[in-house]
Amino acid sequence: MRAPSILSIDKLSLEFPIYKGTVKALNGVTLEVAPGEIVGVVGESGSGKSVTSMTAMRLLIDGSFKVTTGSITMLGKGIVHASEKTMLGLRGSQVAMIFQEPMTALNPTRRIGDQMVEVIRLHRKFKKREAQIEAARLLQEMHIGDPEQILRHYPFELSGGMRQRVLIALAFSCEPKLLIADEPTTALDVTVQRQVLLLLREKARQLNTAVLFITHDMAVVSQFCDRVYVMYAGSVVENGPTAEVIAAPRHPYTQGLLKALPDRVPPRTPLEAIPGTVPDLARLPSGCVFASRCPRARKACTVVPDLHPVDQSGSHQVACWAVQEEETQP
Repeated sequence: MRAPSILSIDKLSLEFPIYKGTVKALNGVTLEVAPGEIVGVVGESGSGKSVTSMTAMRLLIDGSFKVTTGSITMLGKGIVHASEKTMLGLRGSQVAMIFQEPMTALNPTRRIGDQMVEVIRLHRKFKKREAQIEAARLLQEMHIGDPEQILRHYPFELSGGMRQRVLIALAFSCEPKLLIADEPTTALDVTVQRQVLLLLREKARQLNTAVLFITHDMAVVSQFCDRVYVMYAGSVVENGPTAEVIAAPRHPYTQGLLKALPDRVPPRTPLEAIPGTVPDLARLPSGCVFASRCPRARKACTVVPDLHPVDQSGSHQVACWAVQEEETQP
């Protein structure tokens, strides 16, 4: 039996007011993350991945956005209209976030040790010396040699991969029940990226932490995530177990993303690009948001498709009229 979700987003629609209109950033987004599960959210820039994670953490500036429909439940608490006091009780102690660029997430004017000790003491009843010992232990778990020396360094004295390990150690310092990682390895080379991902997964499994992993890289999703949600122009167009979605993608957009991976095509074969561009979120089409770029578009695409199960368990879902027609044909 599936455990209750740590994070549950249900039919969430969100817009940003702009001059003479609104940007419809999210359109009926539904996703969930269970304890110990690593769930990926993948899509092009502008697909709504980061907005989804920032909304879940309530990090968007009040008054800069409007939730028009839907709800967010985190650890049994409603988030959309929660007070700042409620959010302060969740952030850090029960929910942590890793951002894309560690140099902007870490204070460049303070030593690593001072920053880690401050966070640990803020959320756990540790004395200063106990917090220092805990900080060194956390860095050691991130396979950082000579953690005592690293604690004395400033962020700019460390490599990008080392800074990201420090951020992961900080994120897990309070043993959170949910970790949101927003493109945490984008700025790293492939070798360091793999090392960081393995450390992140190892620590999440150890603590049974739920992870929502935001990325644009399908290759990373295939190696790291248990389940995946594919987003396009603010909507979820496909979701399911990662192995199944990667092996048998059903939505034309997911298929296009996978065709752009070098290891999915024979050697010396040109990679295929998805034609066209992402639609203007201030002027979204009335029907399927991918129709203008889709090789399988049809008349039915003038109406927005719902997510439809394409397997017997219902765990693999696709929002595509062409796929639904195939499923109903004898």
